[in-house]
Amino acid sequence: MASIRPHLPLNALRAFESSARHLSFTRAALELNVTQAAVSQQVRMLEERLGTTLFKRLPRGLGMTDESRALLPVLTDAFGRIEGVLKQFEGGHFHEVLTIGVVGTFAVGWLLPRLKSFRETHPFVELRLLTHNNLVDLAAEGLDFAIRFGDGAWPATHNVILLDAPLTVLCAPDIARRLATPFDLAKETLLRSYRTDEWTGWFNAAGLDPWPINGPVFDSSRLMVEAAVQGAGIALAPPVMFARELQAELLFRPFDMEVRTGSYWLTWLKSRRMSPATELFRHWILAAAADAMATRGNDRSN
Repeated sequence: MASIRPHLPLNALRAFESSARHLSFTRAALELNVTQAAVSQQVRMLEERLGTTLFKRLPRGLGMTDESRALLPVLTDAFGRIEGVLKQFEGGHFHEVLTIGVVGTFAVGWLLPRLKSFRETHPFVELRLLTHNNLVDLAAEGLDFAIRFGDGAWPATHNVILLDAPLTVLCAPDIARRLATPFDLAKETLLRSYRTDEWTGWFNAAGLDPWPINGPVFDSSRLMVEAAVQGAGIALAPPVMFARELQAELLFRPFDMEVRTGSYWLTWLKSRRMSPATELFRHWILAAAADAMATRGNDRSN
C-alpha cells in the first residue's frame, strides 16, 4: 500500500462510510443529499489517495474488500462521536452530559427537590440519573459520580462526605400513639433493611437488650419507610431523607435515640479526569449539602 499523505478529504471519507453501510452509491447519495456520480467520484479519489481498492463494483451494488472492512468501523465510530458532540451545541451553547448513579433513598429524599436549583444555575449540563441500592460499578456503568451510603472506605474512588444520616424510629401516627417507651417496640412489627445490624445498634443506643426481629426485609429504605407510612410496621431510617413525610405528619419520630451506621458520600473514580460539568456538579452538591447540614444544626440548637 502506498504511503498515506496527511489531510485525507473529509467528504471522501464520509462518502465511503455511507456507501459501505448501504453497499450502494445510490443510497449513500440520497443520505448525503448529493448525486450518485459525486459519491462515486469521492470514493474513487479516496482509493487513489490510499492506493487500494475499497469496493468491488458488482452488477447490483457494492462488495466489501478487506481494506474497507478494516476502515468502516473506525470511520463509523469517529463520525458518530463527532455527531454526538455537535448535537451538544444547541442554541449556541455546549451541552455536557453528566451521568450519576444515586442510591434511591437519597435521590428521592434529598436530591430531586434540589435539582431545579442546579438546572437553573447550570442549564447547559444535562443530568442523567440512575438509581441503585448501594451496589454500583462506576467504570462498568459509565458513571461520572455515584452517591452511596456507607463508611466511605471504597479504595478505587475519591470519596467525599455529603450528609451524616443517623437512623431513628419512624412510624405512622396511630402506631406512634402506642409507643410510650422503647420497650413498647417489642409489641410491634419491626421492618428491616438488608443491613442486619441496624436494629441491634439502635437497641444498644436505647439501653435495651436486643430481641429477635422477624419483620419483612427491604432492599430500599425508601420502600421500607413507605411500608411504615401505610401502617405495615415500624422503620429504622434516616429522618433527614424523610423530612417531607415528617412535616406532613405522615410519619412520626417517637423517640430521640439515634444510631450511626454510615453517611451519604459523593464518589468518583480516581482514574477519571474532571470535566467542566463534573467540576460544576461537585462544587454545587457539596455546597448544597453543607447548607443542609448547617440548617439542620441550627434547627437542633433552637
